[in-house]
Amino acid sequence: MNVAVVGGGAVGLSTALTLGRHGASVTVFERDELGSGASGRAAGLCYDAFADDVDAAVAADAITRYRDLDLFEPQPYVWVARDESDAAAVREQIAGMQRNGVAVEALTPAELGDRYPALDTSGIEVAGLASDAGVLDPDAVVATLAETAREAGSTIETETPVSLASPTTVETPDETRTFDAVVVAAGPQTKPLVADIGVSLALKAYRAQALVTEPVDAALPSFYDATREFYWRSKADALLVGDGAHEVDPTEWNPEADAEFVTRSLDRVEQSTALSPACDRAWSGLCTATPDGAPLAGQVADGLWVATGWQGHGLMRAPAMGDYLAADVLNRPNPLSEHLPDRVDPTRFDGSEEFAALDDPTRDWDE
Repeated sequence: MNVAVVGGGAVGLSTALTLGRHGASVTVFERDELGSGASGRAAGLCYDAFADDVDAAVAADAITRYRDLDLFEPQPYVWVARDESDAAAVREQIAGMQRNGVAVEALTPAELGDRYPALDTSGIEVAGLASDAGVLDPDAVVATLAETAREAGSTIETETPVSLASPTTVETPDETRTFDAVVVAAGPQTKPLVADIGVSLALKAYRAQALVTEPVDAALPSFYDATREFYWRSKADALLVGDGAHEVDPTEWNPEADAEFVTRSLDRVEQSTALSPACDRAWSGLCTATPDGAPLAGQVADGLWVATGWQGHGLMRAPAMGDYLAADVLNRPNPLSEHLPDRVDPTRFDGSEEFAALDDPTRDWDE
């Protein structure tokens, strides 16, 4: 097959890699530089701590593939609750994860403090610890996936914006090309790209913010506070801290972080640890959301597939979902194909749904 992949982020490159390995002739079109969208601005958290069995299977598959590519850095993941309703939810999550065989345990505040003395555990009701979690370097992920995709035969064209003249016809500034199949994995731009040929997607964009602190002298896990709704992960000798998400028009957004976000995030780190770090740099990025919190990944027209709506988890799941999409395009078996298609079917909505981008009823796909 002759396949076009529109979007040079982690999901697009993962899809191209698997397509090429199974004999397809692949061309990747990226309107800017590789990883210039959500992938390059991602936090890089990567874990299998999901109570839902399908989510857990996707995450475990992705971690295995990242390990094989030598891109996965082990780093335990801790999430905490500070009120009883959140604590009850965390306990239920842990029980569900354990049923899925995830290496996770519940910790009391005292046990958490013993393991990580730099954490201030006052006010915490319960904590979950996922020991097989880790982190990724987004730049290294994009570079490695691109290199490996090229080795598998893919052609990658950067600085090449495209439009669709039909489900299988790609127009660049220089030419019009017809393919056997097209996969659009272009983040928020997926929606207007396919809208030009009459395909409507239930997709919204939201802006998420992050910062990296100056170096800190503490051993800390990746950390998510379910009550205060923020997270951090260790990044070299610093912390990458994130929250501050809100719905936004993808054509009008500020890639710089808000000053209020920086102040609030540093205050939360100080309230949760014995640290008082300063900010080294900060930024924002665009994420995509769907009405039910699960992505849109599959066929939407004859010869046309989409992959978007990751709720901030695109990088985390990229190699697993890229393999799944490639198998669907090539009509090959895939370990995730037994249960995943109904969950991520992009035609399960008609595209006219009204929903709030950050109101995720499942929470499993949201970070």
